[in-house]
Amino acid sequence: MEFQKSVIELIKIRKSSRTYDEIKIKKSTEDKLINYMETLNNTTKIGARFVVTNDNSKEEEQKLGTYGVIKGAKTFIVGIMDKKEENAVEFGYLFEKIILFATDLGLQTCWMGGTFNKSQFRKTLNLAENEFIPIVSPIGIRKEKPRVFESTMRLAAGANKRKDWSELFFEESASNSLNKEHLGDYAVPLEMVRIGPSASNKQPWRIIKNGNQFQFFLCKTIGYGVMEYDIQRNDMGIAKCHFELSAIEKGLNGRWIVENPTNTFNEWEYIFTWLAE
Repeated sequence: MEFQKSVIELIKIRKSSRTYDEIKIKKSTEDKLINYMETLNNTTKIGARFVVTNDNSKEEEQKLGTYGVIKGAKTFIVGIMDKKEENAVEFGYLFEKIILFATDLGLQTCWMGGTFNKSQFRKTLNLAENEFIPIVSPIGIRKEKPRVFESTMRLAAGANKRKDWSELFFEESASNSLNKEHLGDYAVPLEMVRIGPSASNKQPWRIIKNGNQFQFFLCKTIGYGVMEYDIQRNDMGIAKCHFELSAIEKGLNGRWIVENPTNTFNEWEYIFTWLAE
């Protein structure tokens, strides 16, 4: 396993932080994160890469902007994608692995898909014409006392609330809620999906268990725009990451497949299946 601590515990303790102490991250810690990201960059099969950038500008108008959402952060993880790449699921999967690795290093983070100044980040990183930035995250040390603004944002977004099992997980059909008492260790990966982060805390994942298969569907939020990057498909990548890593930690063997499921639903989009072995 690539993490020093239990990934299940990392998923549980990690939460979005928007107020940071201005203490600089130790170089040895930053180097570990950069090395991990370079490994992912070298092995990924999609048109994407991930970098760390530092905001060293002394001029206010040149600082990396987050429209006041983030305070005190000087270092950011930046996800960069080829404009022709459409696999937002895999991009989200990889970015969440980086987020968990940063958590393992004792750093705090915050997924940001829209509340950052893309032109400033683009200028700082000198992107190629065919590249864009769908996601960034500040990284650093959380300030002991968050701003009132941050607490208000978390409350407004319902950041500490998650949908109940009966709304997310099903058996054989969407009308039959899954009973966690009969799942054994597979209850853990599902719970790690349930408590995972998602854009605006929409939790768009739905999972149907059929025998030894766990079929993942996307339940899109009506009116939630796609723009140049489908943020809810990104959320499905987070779900994939949490399920896979926690299943591996629990010693549960399986693999991802893409099939043509017989139980499709008009409002749900089939994404992939975990085949337990």
